[in-house]
Amino acid sequence: MAGRLLLVLRLLVRDLRRRPAETLLLLIAITAATGTLTLGLALDDGAALPYEHTRSATAGPDVVARPLSTGDDALADLAPLTTAPGVTGHSGPYPVAFLELTARGNAVQAVVEGRDTAPSALDRPAIIDGTWVRPGGVVVERAFAEALGVHPGDTVDVGGHALHVLGIAVTAARTTYPYAGWHFPGSPLSERGGLVWVHDRDIATLAGGEPTTYSLNLALDDPAASEAFIDRVRPSLDRADFDGGLTLTTWQVIADLDGRPVERAQEPLLIGSWLLTALAVAGVSGIVAGRIAGQRRRVGLLKAVGAGPAMIAFVHLAEYLVVGLTAAGAGLVTSWLAAPALIHPNAGLLTTAGPRPPSLSVVVVAVALAITIAVAATLAPAVRAVATSTTAALADSAAPPRRSRWRIRLSRRLPVTLLIGVRMNARRPHRAWLVTVNTFVTTTALVAVLMNQVQDRSFPVGDADLANPLTEGTGQSVFVVTIVLVVLAVINTAVSTWTAVLDTRHPLAVARTLGATPGQTGMGLTVAQLLPALPGAAAGIPCGLGLFLFAWRGRPQYPPGSWLLAPGLGILLTITLCTVIPVLVLSRRPVADALQRTPLFRVL
Repeated sequence: MAGRLLLVLRLLVRDLRRRPAETLLLLIAITAATGTLTLGLALDDGAALPYEHTRSATAGPDVVARPLSTGDDALADLAPLTTAPGVTGHSGPYPVAFLELTARGNAVQAVVEGRDTAPSALDRPAIIDGTWVRPGGVVVERAFAEALGVHPGDTVDVGGHALHVLGIAVTAARTTYPYAGWHFPGSPLSERGGLVWVHDRDIATLAGGEPTTYSLNLALDDPAASEAFIDRVRPSLDRADFDGGLTLTTWQVIADLDGRPVERAQEPLLIGSWLLTALAVAGVSGIVAGRIAGQRRRVGLLKAVGAGPAMIAFVHLAEYLVVGLTAAGAGLVTSWLAAPALIHPNAGLLTTAGPRPPSLSVVVVAVALAITIAVAATLAPAVRAVATSTTAALADSAAPPRRSRWRIRLSRRLPVTLLIGVRMNARRPHRAWLVTVNTFVTTTALVAVLMNQVQDRSFPVGDADLANPLTEGTGQSVFVVTIVLVVLAVINTAVSTWTAVLDTRHPLAVARTLGATPGQTGMGLTVAQLLPALPGAAAGIPCGLGLFLFAWRGRPQYPPGSWLLAPGLGILLTITLCTVIPVLVLSRRPVADALQRTPLFRVL
């Protein structure tokens, strides 16, 4: 057993050292897929961390109560909650008014909460810049401030009164912009808006004749059972003298809403990871098929010395399993380091210190994906190698080309260029299929990205259109996936084209001896790459539209039809350019050199 493992190890090291360029391409392809997937999964694992950190730093409440009633009725509705079973502490009630705020010419809806200058035991907003509230000033929640473009020292108008911006703060007691819970007094329907704090002496003046309501923060003896607390106290609030409605919001609900920007950023990464997996399988399959085909004589030697099918299959799989595991590790490290730089949490939350190592589940998924890609790309060529007879493998003779009557009938009536292209694909249908898959996946992704770019990003808040924080992380994720996908698609195209050039240099030399010009053979090779790419590009356009509509929330906007054709045409142009360069190199070689290197029976 030790001798067999030593043999496998020596063959593995020898193959990796002899073909470093192909090994690097395999590593890049699998790393791209595993890294993107683990980046998306890492976001899912760490989506709640910023809120948990903010809640801890600001003494966030476990439950927040907000009545629909106003004035003394609101205070009466909140009073029973302070002594309810399970409540260990509270802060407030704080006066709240729903007013209009104007900054830099933008009139938006603002939830204005009155606070004292002294910090409270529960819900202490963390000052990011500037100072806390005092009479005549306002403190703006950070996500809201970024959307408005205001900073400490600026002047804003709140309810018709000019106030100086004293500071920027974050809190865990209310959902950040744009879902701070603005609504008309007495209405349960919330609208978009942001949160600001003012001194409690100023709120009556700012509100003018508008009624004010209140907000109450509660601390529980069991924060994890906040939903059970609400179910327990709700029946006692449904009394005869209770006229208004009461909204009880748990910290888990606030955390979920504040984590939506990260969730939105996660979706393109997960979808893109599956597209990259398909590209990785296609690219790795092309490289692996060529490498195993070049190892047929070694298969014959292993069989001649007594190696069985399992041993031969393991020899072929071991190299790619090692590459896959290495790529999984590289993908995990890359995603771990890239996550803080590429994806930012909600601006209304405090960031955590440093990247978080991937969890065990993420590591398992990454390793499983890398192994799946390696096995899926290697299994079929390995089985064909095992099924090859010892004599045929030692002879290392070329497999006879597949010929069918309908292909011959079709191709013989075509021009020389098309004839060469059709017959090249007929001899290597597997390679043509990989070109189709590569083109299809790339076109699908690029059309979906194009659709995402033409959508209207305006985000109405009151009478103004502000930035949408939900789409900022999404844009970064789409950019990352697009760059990685384009790079991997170009690598696949270059590898497929170069493999086709090396594989067809002898048949093309024979075609030139029979009268074909260098231009006709070169165009024939280009046609051989374009023919399988055409159906992939054609099918990728509607599939890209479908993929975008599946993931998009809301009414989509469509670009002109010519724009949708651009990704497919661009990919076909890229394939043509990738083919022209090796074709020019091949056309300069004398025909005699190509024919002398290989016996005639292998060419025919």
